Amino acid sequence: MNDPIYRRILLKVSGEALAGKGENVLAEIIDGLALEIKGVWEMDIEIGIVVGGGNIYRGASGSRKGIDQVKGDYMGMIATIFNALALQAALDKVKVPSRVQSALNIDRVAEPFIIGRTMRHFEKNRVVIFAAGTGNPFCTTDTAAVLRAAEIKAEVVLKATKVDGIYDCDPATNEGAKRFEKISCADAIRLNLKVMDSTAFTMCMERKIPIIVFDLSKQGNLQRVVRGELVGTLVIPNEEGV
Repeated sequence: MNDPIYRRILLKVSGEALAGKGENVLAEIIDGLALEIKGVWEMDIEIGIVVGGGNIYRGASGSRKGIDQVKGDYMGMIATIFNALALQAALDKVKVPSRVQSALNIDRVAEPFIIGRTMRHFEKNRVVIFAAGTGNPFCTTDTAAVLRAAEIKAEVVLKATKVDGIYDCDPATNEGAKRFEKISCADAIRLNLKVMDSTAFTMCMERKIPIIVFDLSKQGNLQRVVRGELVGTLVIPNEEGV
C-alpha cells in the first residue's frame, strides 16, 4: 500500500455531497464521511476541512426568490455551521479530535478563525473544520476553501462531490459528457466549467495550489487520493492545456 504523498490537506466537502432525501443531512452520510476522514487522519496527515451548506440553503437560489443576496449569503454561512457541527459530532463518535472554527462570531459553539490557533491544533493532531465560508457575502465556500488552503499552507485542495471528476458538460443530462483526467485552472476558467467558481480557480493558479475533484460517495476514495492514485480530476495551477 502506497504511503501518502501529502502531509497537510484542505478537504472541501460540498453541501450537495451531504444532501440526502428526507433530511437535510443524513446521519449515514456524515458518519461515512467521518470514517473516511479517520482513515486519512490515522495516516498522520494534517486535515483542514471546509464544508458547504447547499444541502440546507443556497444564497444564490434565495436571491432568485426575492431574498436580498447579502442576507441570503449569511443564511448560507449559518447553514455551513450546522454542517460543521454535525461533522464534528460524527468525528467525536469515531474518536477523532476536532475543532470548529467559524468566520462568523458564534463563540458559544465554535472558535473564531485564528491561524495561529489552527496551526496549534494541527500540532496536537486535531482536525480543524472551517465554517461560515470567508465570513463575507458574495464569496462561495469554494473560494473560502482555497483561501484557507493558502493560509494553512496546504499542499492540495481536495474537493469532494457526488461526481467522479470534472466534465465538459453535465453528465447527469448528457450521456456524451467527457471527463477530464487533468486540466489547468486557466482552461477550467476558459471553458466556464462550473465545478468551482472562477475566483477559486484564479486563487489556486496564483498560489500554485493543485485541486483534485473526486467522488466522495465511493468508499476509500479519500485515502486513494492522498496516496497519489489516479482518482477524479486533477486541476493543475499552471498554464498547461487540457
